[in-house]
Amino acid sequence: MSRIVYVNGDYLPEEEAKVSIFDRGFLFADGVYEVTSVLGGKLIDFDGHKTRLQRSLNELDMPVPEAMDDLLEIHRALVEKNEITDGLIYLQITRGAPADRDFAFPSADVKPTLVLFTQSKPGLAESPQAKTGIKVISIEDIRWGRRDIKTVQLLYPSMGKMMAKKAGAEDAWMVEDGLVTEGSSNNAYIVKGNKIITRHLGTEILHGITRAAVLRFAREAQMEVEERGFSIDEAKNADEAFITSASAFVMPVVNVDGVAIGDGTPGPIAARLREIYLDEMRKAAI
Repeated sequence: MSRIVYVNGDYLPEEEAKVSIFDRGFLFADGVYEVTSVLGGKLIDFDGHKTRLQRSLNELDMPVPEAMDDLLEIHRALVEKNEITDGLIYLQITRGAPADRDFAFPSADVKPTLVLFTQSKPGLAESPQAKTGIKVISIEDIRWGRRDIKTVQLLYPSMGKMMAKKAGAEDAWMVEDGLVTEGSSNNAYIVKGNKIITRHLGTEILHGITRAAVLRFAREAQMEVEERGFSIDEAKNADEAFITSASAFVMPVVNVDGVAIGDGTPGPIAARLREIYLDEMRKAAI
């Protein structure tokens, strides 16, 4: 069965889905996106993703699609039409497709483009890497300054993934002014003396929806959290490290730039936070 996708009000087989060559997402990366996980056929933290999506649109003065109020219904319809048990739903909104290419924003009568598609990932929450951990490398962070907006400008993070792959690692942590900002598609953490340390919110990092939930659960479990920048040297000397994202949930990091973290195996705090997160999110899924 062909995958069914959503494009500007229509549910279509993916082979029939089209957007204009003049769409500003294609020409200028003038778009924002969200990725929502699906576990057991239900959406994880949907309200958080929708709220951040609205913030991204506001920050870029981007028109809101007419179907914005129907996003939950659209997500659920795609889950049903594609028979998704575990997986992801990708949503992208661009500033639309004016009649021609122009750096200036189009007039208000140009409607935004709204696209959604699913990715089936059976056993998403049972990733073997959660038991073994992942390796990361450090790279310079040379992205634009508004990383708090979830835009589709993902070329450098993509390059970072490839740098990591070439180095025999799974991901890259980006470093600016001597401190880690975030991973290529995730928020970064270390644990030292039972204290969880992660970058404070600002324009330098994405305000992760999973990050917010994990830190809330950590505090509710009486874990100490400190929101500040940390260096790669601190990471190498940490007791544990991990990342969070909508698709990886809580994923242990066991090696940074070739140096083992702790004893080189996933630590207890990351494991406990993953357990709590998945349990609580499944309970709250819609």
